[in-house]
Amino acid sequence: QVQLVESGGGSVQAGGSLRLSCVASGFTFSNYWMYWVRQAPGKGIEWVSVTVSGGGRAYYAESVKGRFTISRDNAKNTLYLEMNSLKREDTAMYYCAASRAGGLGLSRYQYDYWGRGTQVTVST
Repeated sequence: QVQLVESGGGSVQAGGSLRLSCVASGFTFSNYWMYWVRQAPGKGIEWVSVTVSGGGRAYYAESVKGRFTISRDNAKNTLYLEMNSLKREDTAMYYCAASRAGGLGLSRYQYDYWGRGTQVTVST
C-alpha cells in the first residue's frame, strides 16, 4: 500500500522558518522524482519544488527560489522542505507528490502518488 505522509506544518510569523517532512512507503522511493506542491485557499495547485530520482538535482518555483530548500534521504524514504523567510503568500496546504516519469510543470493528474498534506499558515 502506497503512502506519503507529510508533517511539520504549522503557524508561523512572517520571516520565520518551518521544515516539512514526507515519509514514503509502498514504492521504490529512490526511483521517483519527488515534489512539493501547494494549494492556497481558493487557488489552484502550485508546483513548489522537485528533486529528481536518486537525488542531486533540484528545481524551484521562482516564488520560493532562495528561500526554500528541498532534499531527500533515500535511505530513510523521506523528502524534506526547509522553508525560510516565510511570507504571508506562502500560506497553503503543502503536499508531497511522486512521479516515476518525472519532469517539470506536471498537471495534478500526472503525479503517481499524493500525500494528504500539511497546513502552513504564515501571519504578519
